[in-house]
Amino acid sequence: MTSQPSAQKSETKPPDEPEPPQRRHALSSLWRLRHYLRPYRGRMIAMFTLALAATGAALVVPWLIQRVIDGPITGGDTSGVWLLGGAIAVFGFAEAVIIWIRRFIQAKVALGLEADMRADLYAHMQKLHAGFHDRWQTGQLLARATADLGSMRRFMAWGLIFGAMSLVTFAAVTVQLVALNWQLGLLVAASAVPLFFTARNFARAYIVASRQMQDQQGEVASIAEQAAQGIRVIKAFGRAPHMERLFGVEAVRLRDVSVARMDIAARSWATFNVIPNATLAIVLVGGAIAVAHQQLTIGGLVAFVSLQLMLVWPVEALGWIIANGNEAMTAADRVKDVFDTEPAIADAPGAVAVARAETRGHVRFEGVSFAYEGVAEPVLDGVDLEVRPGETLAIAGVTGSGKTTLVSLVPRLYDVTGGRVTIDGTDIRDLSLASLRSVVATAFEDPTLFSMSVRENLTLGRAESTDAEVAEALRVAQAEFVHDLPYGLDTRIGEQGLSLSGGQRQRLALARAVLVKPAVLVLDDPLSALDVHTEELVERALASVLKGTTALIVVHRPSTVMLADRVALLAEGRIAAIGSHSELLETVPAYAQVLSAESEEMAA
Repeated sequence: MTSQPSAQKSETKPPDEPEPPQRRHALSSLWRLRHYLRPYRGRMIAMFTLALAATGAALVVPWLIQRVIDGPITGGDTSGVWLLGGAIAVFGFAEAVIIWIRRFIQAKVALGLEADMRADLYAHMQKLHAGFHDRWQTGQLLARATADLGSMRRFMAWGLIFGAMSLVTFAAVTVQLVALNWQLGLLVAASAVPLFFTARNFARAYIVASRQMQDQQGEVASIAEQAAQGIRVIKAFGRAPHMERLFGVEAVRLRDVSVARMDIAARSWATFNVIPNATLAIVLVGGAIAVAHQQLTIGGLVAFVSLQLMLVWPVEALGWIIANGNEAMTAADRVKDVFDTEPAIADAPGAVAVARAETRGHVRFEGVSFAYEGVAEPVLDGVDLEVRPGETLAIAGVTGSGKTTLVSLVPRLYDVTGGRVTIDGTDIRDLSLASLRSVVATAFEDPTLFSMSVRENLTLGRAESTDAEVAEALRVAQAEFVHDLPYGLDTRIGEQGLSLSGGQRQRLALARAVLVKPAVLVLDDPLSALDVHTEELVERALASVLKGTTALIVVHRPSTVMLADRVALLAEGRIAAIGSHSELLETVPAYAQVLSAESEEMAA
């Protein structure tokens, strides 16, 4: 059996994954995803309007305080104090209600955005060809679909509003401060200069640190995911300490890059905190002098300080907004890596649908060549092969000869790099993928079962199957053991179906393929995990199913060859011989050697 070279799977990061982006590049990636905001445009406008209203209500309070101090308090009018105090309470309550409404809307927008992006990302990953998933680590894709989308959601629904309102608040407060006392007001405005340079330097350093941390999160997720899937192998070989060390190395690396990122943030946030507080100290001293020289009233000073205190939170939040924005930009760049990968296997323009009832199942390989991405040496080189309608053809060959690759071309799990594959004379690339895969069913040697019920796993390829059809498929595959499970067909299978034996998983996968009732059935050594007695029963039942169905069977066991009308011997990427089993045994020594080697492997 030939599969994607293992070296590609072991890469620490996908070969097409870019280096940590520059700020302009990352900002471009986030900007390209702005269309997700369009359905929420009305709510975003409402959020911004409510934020303006809350800010307006907050800005009124310092002026009311000034009126209270310079008016009723100075004049000893207690009735005026109560009136203005009540007005302050009303505005404060109004601000609280507005903030509550805005945050409620904001939460719905944020979660809606994330759900939309995640649904599109998942749908796009489903369209990408098998070669893409061979190269990319599962943990890296999981990190993009979870943590990265979370970062984007926080910025697009929260950071944008907070950032815009911080600028509006700073401008509005500064105007009022200048109106109260222009010297002190300009001093506060001037404090924006060091804040600008601090923010610029922070953003430049933080965006690189964020990308490094997010990439490392994907590495840690990959190791954890692999360890969870391979827990039986790890335990069987007693390699838990080794895997713990591997995980520990990556976890420590994640800790180090996270600490480095937080060090950048901490130094910058300290500056964001020092500048407004130092400015406030200067204002208090300058304001006291102004009051002493009767250039400012006591109420005016209190109002000035109250307004300036309104700037403390936006300035301190500036660090969070910049950090969140940079994380969102690098996350968008990572997500864009996936979105920008075009499906290599897709419907061609003008692709036609093929109906099962009209498909005879005449399969031809015409000068077929194939090489995996990034591998110069072709796996298949000029394969010419014909499988007549209703014929069962076995593919034999030594390990690594290209058997699995050859049969994987029929359902277009991969596309040929030379030549073509046809069904009933039509190039399969001219057929729509959906219809092609409705007439071609596949069962693999290493079956994949999903964390869902037995029934759902069986009907994955044909949801409309009746109970009678399910029962017949189970009988053919000798998978009737499912009725003995706690809840029968409704029993939920654990992840990867590891709660079942290897033979049970293979039989369920075979039943799933049979249930489709395909015109072409591709079986990649689907009986390798069965005992001899069960294999005989499955082969006997399968023989009746294969009548009228074109079948390609990758064989390792000599007994499986008996299902075939003819056998093709694959060697060095070419068809070395083809004929009946007995003919090849008599005339092709290499064929007898292949079967002999396979028998020895099975016995071992």
